[in-house]
Amino acid sequence: MSPAATEAAAPGQTPGAAQRLEAALAAQQAAYLRAPVPGYRERRADLAALARLLAENREALVEALNRDYGSRSRHETLFAEIVPALDGIRHARRHLRRWMRPQRRAIDLMLFPGARNRVLPQPLGVIGIIVPWNFPINLMFLPLAAAFAAGNRAMVKLSENSRHLAALLVATVPRYFPAEKLAVFDETGGVGVAFSRLRFDHLLFTGSTDTGRRVMAAAADNLTPVTLELGGKSPALVCEDFPLRTAAERILFVKLLNAGQICTTVDYLLLPRARIEEFGALAAQIVRQRYADLATHDYTSIIDARSFARLTQAIEEARVRGARVLQLLPGAPWDEATRKLSPHLVIEPPGDIQLMQREIFGPVLPVIGYERLEEAVEFIRARPRPLAFYPFSRRRATIDQLLTQVMSGGVCVNDALWHVGQHDLPFGGVGASGMGQYHGAEGFATFSKLRPVFYQAPVSSMRLLWPPFGRLADRMLDFLSR
Repeated sequence: MSPAATEAAAPGQTPGAAQRLEAALAAQQAAYLRAPVPGYRERRADLAALARLLAENREALVEALNRDYGSRSRHETLFAEIVPALDGIRHARRHLRRWMRPQRRAIDLMLFPGARNRVLPQPLGVIGIIVPWNFPINLMFLPLAAAFAAGNRAMVKLSENSRHLAALLVATVPRYFPAEKLAVFDETGGVGVAFSRLRFDHLLFTGSTDTGRRVMAAAADNLTPVTLELGGKSPALVCEDFPLRTAAERILFVKLLNAGQICTTVDYLLLPRARIEEFGALAAQIVRQRYADLATHDYTSIIDARSFARLTQAIEEARVRGARVLQLLPGAPWDEATRKLSPHLVIEPPGDIQLMQREIFGPVLPVIGYERLEEAVEFIRARPRPLAFYPFSRRRATIDQLLTQVMSGGVCVNDALWHVGQHDLPFGGVGASGMGQYHGAEGFATFSKLRPVFYQAPVSSMRLLWPPFGRLADRMLDFLSR
């Protein structure tokens, strides 16, 4: 996520924020103790209410995000937020009975026969969810679907850049859920500090790597387990054999979705050096076919003035440092009033400039040439493990080689981003890009205690090993230790 994706550890604290959060947590914990394991019907009803909240307030949610961004494509909000959230909830409802079923496990030889092993998936209790501004509906409702499927209660903290959405949800959620089931909080100044210090049973944070470290440190005081969905610089690697127009069409769609403000977007592109000029020409052609100009409603604004200034300064730094900068839409490169930034390619940037040192979170794509595939692999491996990796090749052996050599949180082969929308695939980072995972069955498991239970037989075979030890014990232990 962007460096400003969430303010979970911002300095300062609204008076009374900690007390309000503590009171909400205490109410949810008390409700959990009264009914610690909701049944199948109750969980399905919670998921149905979550879906109704989305569907019945769809237009208000779209407009709230549009106001938070200044200009947010309606189609992008529906396509990337509302639709996948509803689909994820439906997926959880379809599979819930199977997920809840106790699991049989094998019995060790020494305790056979008659004993049994089971794993019981049970709710953890109260889940904390810290939501970033870039896809706040998606990144609130999909974790909630997993938490409610697992039988938990939840508290949600939204970003300071989601003020209109937060106000809408704070007013709307109580019509669908009691506060002891779901409570939503706006970021009014330092709320995230107090939130991340609460004694949750599990805390899910989505945001930047730097803020993730601070959230994890705050949670450590309570030994609260965390799932960290962070970010990093996710690369696309186009191999010599892959059709360049197809790669350009797919990469640019993902790169410009939400104006590049996605943690799993293509952060830089590795391309055979001889094909860079062709890619630049194709990119300009494709972008001008899709977006007439910066004023179009189909193209989203940068979230705030600080992020806008950071991006324009990064482009200028690249230009001054000798990189070739290609503006892909005609006219002004950006519009400060609307915070809309023309898509740019930055060809062969120096490795120490801002665009190559931090997650970009904007419609700017660095393009780095390579001569040999091994060179491209080493370029990626020399950097922190990314949240996603996007290899493009028609050769299965090449893809298998790249999957073996490059570690990342997730992979989308011959495209970008779409692995995130597969509800039967886990989503999560690795190393600096995060820890833990959710979505689908893995989300249910993350927010459950997979509780091991051993059932002793009416007559325990362990009687044969009670002291005083004799010849029978010697024979049994000799046999078992061979």
